[in-house]
Amino acid sequence: MEEIAIGFVMSQCNFLWVVRASEEHKLPPNFTKSLSSEKGIIVNWCSQTEILTHRSISCFLTHGGWNSTMEGVSSGVPLIAMPNFVDQTTNSKFIEGVWGVGVRVRGGENGMVSRDELCKVVKEVVDGDKGKEIRNNAKMWKEYAKEAVDGGTSAKNIEDIVSRFLSA
Repeated sequence: MEEIAIGFVMSQCNFLWVVRASEEHKLPPNFTKSLSSEKGIIVNWCSQTEILTHRSISCFLTHGGWNSTMEGVSSGVPLIAMPNFVDQTTNSKFIEGVWGVGVRVRGGENGMVSRDELCKVVKEVVDGDKGKEIRNNAKMWKEYAKEAVDGGTSAKNIEDIVSRFLSA
């Protein structure tokens, strides 16, 4: 967690980071107190959906769990995936290689993500050329997600099936 904290600061990008109270002891000593509220904010909880739909959000660092991935994709926010296990690794491959809505942070030989790697990836997504492409893809997938809900093709197909069963 210390590498993530320092990587965020090194990126010089503004950030909001949700750190559970039970995990705060893993942060560098006095890290929270040393942050400028204009640069970084650490909270114990927030509404992920509300944050992701705010216009100021430039990217979302996620473990790549299914719910977080879908919330990020449907919000049109570029994703930085840092998977730990199970479906997170597969979802991260889709985030980066299939949908093109983000990048996966790579761990070193020990499997841990370094501050330098996180800093590089955050800057790449927020300010880099690859970030522009990712933002465009994220907007496109947001539209696809919008079409799949109320009034979208999925909703229409379900309504059609239900009406066919009811009229049979």
